[in-house]
Amino acid sequence: MSLKNKLMHELHLDTPLKAISKVSIVGTGKVGMSCAFSILQQHIADELALIDKATDKLRGEALDLLHGSLFLKTRIAADTDFLVTTGSKLCIICAGVRQIEGEVKTKQMQKNIAVYKEIIPQLVKHSPDTILLIVTNPVDIMTYVAWKLSGFPKHRVLGTGTDLDTARFRFLLGAKLRINPISVHAYIIGEQGDESVAIWSSANVAGISLEQLDEKLPAEQGDHIHRKVIESMHDVIRLKGYTSWAIGLSVASIVNAILKNLRSIHLVSINVKNEHDIKNDVFLSLPCVLGLSGICGILRQPLQEREATKLKHSVENLLKIQKEIAI
Repeated sequence: MSLKNKLMHELHLDTPLKAISKVSIVGTGKVGMSCAFSILQQHIADELALIDKATDKLRGEALDLLHGSLFLKTRIAADTDFLVTTGSKLCIICAGVRQIEGEVKTKQMQKNIAVYKEIIPQLVKHSPDTILLIVTNPVDIMTYVAWKLSGFPKHRVLGTGTDLDTARFRFLLGAKLRINPISVHAYIIGEQGDESVAIWSSANVAGISLEQLDEKLPAEQGDHIHRKVIESMHDVIRLKGYTSWAIGLSVASIVNAILKNLRSIHLVSINVKNEHDIKNDVFLSLPCVLGLSGICGILRQPLQEREATKLKHSVENLLKIQKEIAI
């Protein structure tokens, strides 16, 4: 008799261990593991599957987490075979190729597209009803690529977009005003990165418009704060070599909103065709309501003329890049 049989009388041998809120993460680099740790610490999923090509790295990360099982409420699985992702409610893709110094950006994107051509069909095969959350940079283009390769409806493919940019924006505004960023309401939309658009027309604290308090805010102080938002990512990379914790927390917040059907608002990269007079299939960030189906709604955010012009520039820039890549 085995030790388990000596310990207990098992009444039903085929008790299933089927996950209700399973999340899979593809790519166990620094960003992927930051996402994993943030999700585990907040007890968002009941099962977490990790997948990577690097066998030893994958096994090491999985063991390190499994050794802390006593402190977690989530089952953990890891494998190089995509079979481990079967039945995922949500799949997070962090895998990608880093840009080599001096390399043309489109060349790096083509390498990432090649990676996605391997990843996406496998995820679709094993979890045909899943929601795809893209973290790989450039996130707007890679979310578009994931949508094209998956064949999924628009509401089930999204990218992290400007969710973290918005968090940085609110942090910097909060620091300037000596107010917790949770009480500062301000958003960054459009293309993630240098071409993002800060929406000053609706920035407020407790409903008090910051623009109305200071007419110079969007023109002078505002542009300075927006530049600091853009530069802050580069500051972290310069100081520690990479970014990880903040994006991990952002991803966990997005995942939590979807799996728990919170219908909370996040600035995520989505297909914006027919929004703000956009006529093409292009992915960029707008305020979205997130729930069990993925994207439940897109807010009809009023924009001032200068903000709409900048958003249009984001669209034109992304469309230009889309024409340069081959899927």
